[in-house]
This record gives sequence, C-alpha cells and structure tokens, in this order.
Amino acid sequence: MRIDVVTIFPEYFGPLDLSLIGKARASGLLEVGVHDLRTWTHDVHRTVDDSPYGGGPGMVMRPEPWGEALDALVAGGRGEPAGGAPGGGVRLVVPTPAGEVFTQAMAHDLAAEQRLIFACGRYEGIDQRVLDHAATRMPVTEVSLGDYVLFGGEVAVLVMCEAIVRLLPGVLGNADSLAEESHAHGVLESPVYTKPPEWRGHPVPEILRSGDHGRIARWRRDQALLRTARRRPDLLAALDPGTLDKRDVALLSGAGFQVRGADMAK
Repeated sequence: MRIDVVTIFPEYFGPLDLSLIGKARASGLLEVGVHDLRTWTHDVHRTVDDSPYGGGPGMVMRPEPWGEALDALVAGGRGEPAGGAPGGGVRLVVPTPAGEVFTQAMAHDLAAEQRLIFACGRYEGIDQRVLDHAATRMPVTEVSLGDYVLFGGEVAVLVMCEAIVRLLPGVLGNADSLAEESHAHGVLESPVYTKPPEWRGHPVPEILRSGDHGRIARWRRDQALLRTARRRPDLLAALDPGTLDKRDVALLSGAGFQVRGADMAK
C-alpha cells in the first residue's frame, strides 16, 4: 500500500516512522509520503486560505494549492488521471466533522485500497470544489472520527493510519490478534490479564489460570458481551441475533439487557 498525506504541518507525521508503522515502511509493506501543501503556492506569503464567500467566521482553504497538489500526486504532475483511468487505484480521504463516522469496517475497506491520499484540512475546511473536482477523477471519502471538532485533520489521519495499516497482511506479528480484538465481531474485547497472579490485592480470575480452554473461551465471550452491553449498548442493538446462542441470550437477559430478535437466537 502507498499512503500520501497533504498537510500544512508535515512535522506532525513523525510518528509514522515509529513502532509497527515504521517497521512496515522499513520492510517494504508500506510506502508513505508526507507533503507540505505550501509547496503548491505561488505568492511570497505561501497563502493557503482566504475569507469565506457569504461571510462568517474563520477562513477557508483555497482550491488552487489543493488542486495542484492532487494533480501532482495523482498523475506525477501531468494533471491527468494516473494510468489513463479515473483515480488510477487512488482514493482520496478527507477528515472532516461532516463526514461519515470512521469504523473498523471502514478501516478494513480502506486497507484493501492500493493507494490512499489523505487531505488534512484546517480552519473552516477545504473549498468544496476541491472535493467535487476530485470526485470526477477518483473515489472520495469524507470521514469523521466522532461527534467533536479538532483543530485540523492531522490527528484524525494518524488515527486512521494506525487502524488501517495494522490490517495489512504481515504488519502484525500474530495475525490472530485481529480476530480477538474489540469490534472484530461487533462486540468489545474481554478484559485481559498477565503475570503476576495477584497484584495489590487484585487476583487474576481463577478461570484464566485453570487451563480449561473451553471454559476460558466461554468466560471471555461472556465478559465481552457484558462489557459491550454496559459500555456500548448501540453495538449490542446492532448485533445480528443469529450470532448469539442460547447462553448468550440468557446471560444478557439475566443482566437486564434485552436483545432485539432474541427469539431468533440458536
């Protein structure tokens, strides 16, 4: 996979050299390019923003530098779609509070792309014409991390890169970790423990030290369901009842949580 990031703060992306993302880059599993938007400005002040049409507070990022940046990145500066086809295997991802909420499912979809370009907006955002024009050349996805507002898109891009890159084959040392974690199957992960067996008066649950893998698996399933019900009832409501067995339903009902369509459970 190739990831390109356009920003007015390229220094923000030093963390992409660290940890597993850094190792993925060093091993050739991932290519990353970080680009300063001001490279594509032509005035002495390297201006990237201006006041909004129609009035209102704040400033809006101008279309000209963004257009030139995308021309250069998509087509090596030729201003045409790479490979003679719209997009040329490129998807533009734009973090914005007005976007679709980022989820694990979206991370999987983006991890399947050959190449991603992230456009980091600032101020009141990027002139809408940039996104509209880009959509004639490549898929464009506007993404929000949640119902809050940040100074700019850089933090959101770092979050998305972590979520996406860890899904690439070969990045995680143990691929089974992807099957066990939160959101992998629509529920949160169960609590985890390590040595010592007792710490500051808090013991590790006995069942995890029992060696009975069947009981351990059931305990983890129970804890995952209860944690999801308590912390993320929206996820519980969205679960396919067909994925719940009779014990799942009994467990949740006994804890006071009703499962939609529970009569359909196996």
